[in-house]
Amino acid sequence: MTVYDCGESGPREDGLAAAAGAVRSGRLVVIPTDTVYGIGCDAFSSTAVAALLAAKNRGPDMPVGVLVGSWSTIDGLVLSVPHTARTLVQAFWPGDLSIVLPHAPSLNWDLGRTGGTVMLRMPLHPVAIELLRETGPMAVSSANRSGQPPASNAQEAVEQFGDLVQVYLDGGPSGDPVPSTIVDLTGNEPLVLREGAVSMAALREALGTEIRAAR
Repeated sequence: MTVYDCGESGPREDGLAAAAGAVRSGRLVVIPTDTVYGIGCDAFSSTAVAALLAAKNRGPDMPVGVLVGSWSTIDGLVLSVPHTARTLVQAFWPGDLSIVLPHAPSLNWDLGRTGGTVMLRMPLHPVAIELLRETGPMAVSSANRSGQPPASNAQEAVEQFGDLVQVYLDGGPSGDPVPSTIVDLTGNEPLVLREGAVSMAALREALGTEIRAAR
């Protein structure tokens, strides 16, 4: 287990290289995001995702979302990208909006009981973006064990996970611990599953139409 200070160029480069190597080898890493710290792994390694869920003391009934490093990445991950999704991506990515779409049936991954869908987000954090562009899509969940508060800095993540995680990237304190807004685009109309950092009003303005919240 190694912690890298990403506030300095040398350790940051070393940390990103170590984290990318850990992800490729099926190990777990902790990264800063624009909300709270996240614990992540290779999205296409079912063994690594199972280890992530075990580290959090969670089961497959609470599936893991996927972070991407660019807009275009989603084209290879989902069945199709509707106009609504493109509009929201252009308006809010990178940032605090997660979108749920049917995933491409050809993908060999196991993120938990997703019902054939995947939740995608592009985070607004330079360290996370740089790592994602090196590794490709990562399965990422908030860095906390079940029942504990999400880590807002690297040390809090270390205290919760210790040697269960191979590499910790310390990007300083996270921003306000406000979760991302989740919009389900699997139906005929957008459905807000969770209102977080992106408000309903902002979504309505971007889409130019009414949008409803799940009950």
